[in-house]
Amino acid sequence: MGGTIGRGSGGIHRRAAMKLAGGLGVLAAGAPYFARQAEVQAAETGMQERPEPKWRRFKVGDAVVTIVLDGLRPGDGPYPTFGADQSEAAVAELMRANFLPEKRFVNGFLPVFVETGGQLVLFDTGMGPMGRANGMGRLRERMGEAGYKPEDVTLLVLTHLHGDHIGGAMEEGGPAFPNAKLALGRAEYGWWTSDEAKNGERKDGAALVAKNVTPLVDKARFLRQGDEVLPGIVAHEAFGHTQGHMIFEMTFGGRKLWHLADTSNHYVASLQRPDWRVRFDHVPEQATATRKRVFGMVAEKREPFVGYHMPFPGIGFAEQTGEGFRFVPVTYQFDV
Repeated sequence: MGGTIGRGSGGIHRRAAMKLAGGLGVLAAGAPYFARQAEVQAAETGMQERPEPKWRRFKVGDAVVTIVLDGLRPGDGPYPTFGADQSEAAVAELMRANFLPEKRFVNGFLPVFVETGGQLVLFDTGMGPMGRANGMGRLRERMGEAGYKPEDVTLLVLTHLHGDHIGGAMEEGGPAFPNAKLALGRAEYGWWTSDEAKNGERKDGAALVAKNVTPLVDKARFLRQGDEVLPGIVAHEAFGHTQGHMIFEMTFGGRKLWHLADTSNHYVASLQRPDWRVRFDHVPEQATATRKRVFGMVAEKREPFVGYHMPFPGIGFAEQTGEGFRFVPVTYQFDV
């Protein structure tokens, strides 16, 4: 690819080419799954030294999609963060049925890069400086391992304005991605800058929006349902998780990939039981209806999606199973 991306010593695509095989997984025999050597992960997981995957690259039609692990956050749960309207025993039973711990879970954060048409698009920014003391906020470091520099990003797309999605939009010296224009939902930004948000229970989130997003809006484009962000990338409203949460339909060279952001925050609890309440959802009933509608659509169409909190690398399919859906992780579907 050329155009805007081709800066510096040969541009992004050239710098990343030598790393592409490692990121693509099974394309080459013995290609490494991990981006680097093992590192100590005690701060993130409490475990001893072990290897950890940090980024993964896929070819989607004529575009290149790279998913970066911004970090992992272990904690108690998933109850009552997930299933607060259920009994603790019911949540534990679902976890046990899926071979997961009953009282502990790990949340991951997955910013997504898309190279298309001479542009480098970044969806969401991870935790940024506020997460680094706890092993998160690793986007800038790990995108470098994948061959990208902050100044290479030409468009920053924010799916919604929760802190784990906008924390990395600003660094101490100013915008983290200085050459990037901004795209975000009109309804989303309107709510977070409203008196309701600024003075209500989510006032800390509104303050972070004022600090990390408002300084960028002079270069912003505000999105509504059906807007084309770039050729091949279309915005869709998927409200409920927040008042203006957006998802994105991406079609490149005849191949489809949905970015469903936080439509689901847990690959078991929010998919197999879409009716269960999620503490992060602003409008719970609407979030439930959106989960059923969106995952019902991708399941019926058998189209792949990436989710911000799905297990790394976050790409998979949804299979309809009774009252909910089963997450089916991608294997070699993009390699053939």
